[in-house]
Amino acid sequence: MDLREERPEDGQAVRSLHREAFGDHGSVVAELTDDLRGTLAPDGGLSLVAEQAGHVVGHVMFTRNLLDAPRCLVEVQVLSPLAVAPGHQRRGVGSALVRSGLEILSMRPVPLVFLEGDPAYYSRFGFVPGGELGFRKPSLRIPDAAFQVLKLPRYEEWMTGTLVYSQLFWQHDAVGLRDADA
Repeated sequence: MDLREERPEDGQAVRSLHREAFGDHGSVVAELTDDLRGTLAPDGGLSLVAEQAGHVVGHVMFTRNLLDAPRCLVEVQVLSPLAVAPGHQRRGVGSALVRSGLEILSMRPVPLVFLEGDPAYYSRFGFVPGGELGFRKPSLRIPDAAFQVLKLPRYEEWMTGTLVYSQLFWQHDAVGLRDADA
């Protein structure tokens, strides 16, 4: 398996991967990914793919968002989305993508990485519940345990506050959990 930065010609494969990996929610994630891709800058985000036998089998994206800290706005990264093709899950593809992305980001001026996800999975990378460290989630629809953060070497103690998602997460209604019975 090869890990590398996503290239323009990977777009369709990444879209298909998200549709397959996320089931009914896959088209929303694919559209969000397409739009987030347009926000990436050389030091303002990261999109990695895992490739095996010439096929994209995994994808992770980190994008620029803001932390509304008392002192000033702080540029942070959000890990979303992460997808692995169903036939390649539980083989370390997702873990390899996350570890590679975090290693790259730790060499950049990025102090924090946030995500919404399963604590049982993401704790292996050092993510902890954000609320326990005094961070506030951007929506009440995000379960407390799912709102997670990882401090990177550029983190400073004054960097606390509320995570502010980029407008694209809101436009795609890709924040927290919706109540299907409401």
